[in-house]
Amino acid sequence: MMGSFKDIFYQYNWEEVKNSIYAKTERDVVSALNSDKKNLEDFKALISPAALPYLEQMAILSNQITKKRFGKTIQMYIPVYLSNECQNICTYCGFSMNNKIGRVTLTEAQILKEIEVIKSFGYDHILLVTGESQKNVGIDYFKEVMPVFRSNFSHISMEVQPLKEEEYRELILLGLNTVLVYQETYNQNEYKNYHLKGKKSNFFYRLETPDRLGSSGVHKIGLGILIGLDDWRTDSFFTALHLTYLEKAYWQTKYSISFPRLRPAEGFSKSKVEMNEKELVQLICAYRIFNEEIELSLSTRESQNFRNNIVKLGITAMSAGSKTNPGGYALEEDSLEQFEISDERTAPEVASMIRELGYEPVWKDWDKNYI
Repeated sequence: MMGSFKDIFYQYNWEEVKNSIYAKTERDVVSALNSDKKNLEDFKALISPAALPYLEQMAILSNQITKKRFGKTIQMYIPVYLSNECQNICTYCGFSMNNKIGRVTLTEAQILKEIEVIKSFGYDHILLVTGESQKNVGIDYFKEVMPVFRSNFSHISMEVQPLKEEEYRELILLGLNTVLVYQETYNQNEYKNYHLKGKKSNFFYRLETPDRLGSSGVHKIGLGILIGLDDWRTDSFFTALHLTYLEKAYWQTKYSISFPRLRPAEGFSKSKVEMNEKELVQLICAYRIFNEEIELSLSTRESQNFRNNIVKLGITAMSAGSKTNPGGYALEEDSLEQFEISDERTAPEVASMIRELGYEPVWKDWDKNYI
């Protein structure tokens, strides 16, 4: 691998970036909104407190850009949790190794039962999720289960532990399309306070995962932070910086951004930083105005009312009917959740809501047809 984002990351200081964001003025916001080609300084302005009075204008612009690029469509996806086995201790996660919960890794027979239920909802886009356990759900396990999913879904995404470049290449040959890997927080000093043990505690190994993915030739990479671990504005700038680097370094790869806010989970008490819904709207619109090509995804972590209202403001993908525990769809096991969801509507109910707003739910990934 010839260089990586690590080289770019070292050029920035967390506190200096944070101060520059909070120093942005209304004049900077107006300039950013009127700029023909948005840059990272414009993004800083759009996520700054100074931009809040311009939220309605940002929302209108975000809506216009999204309809121009993506049409009036919302891609539907659903996570399937294959395992809650984990060798990390992370202070915010229900799967953390120090939590005394029952551990489960699905067998092929159990996976087929999960698939049967998920397919009955109408899904053709699946997100495979596991805890981070090389022993129980490492590359050998993924190679075993990938063909099962490939025969049932047209688009397969993964959100699992970071892998080696050659391992990603193996999985791509087996049908892997997209990998989501969130840095959680780009504040290196605070990162170690949340990730106490396990491979995930290696900040830079995780930071360089998108580089390994880009080098592997994966179709799409999903980025994001876990909102609530640190100042969301500063973390979001570093995400945008990371995205900008990746788009130049691996220009044939597509990218998405997700917006997971911390939710109640086993062993987790309270977020360090709270982000309200108005600020989440601001962030979503800022990303859309900054980057017209990026796909923006919102999960069932958010409330029913919020998700209803955000459909027209820049989001291009939504999950629905999600379960965050292994076997949650067919085995109906309630005690193993990674975190509590908020929007508990079924997939058909969410799809109906989307249609009522004049949009079309898309069950099959639209990019797959052009690969």
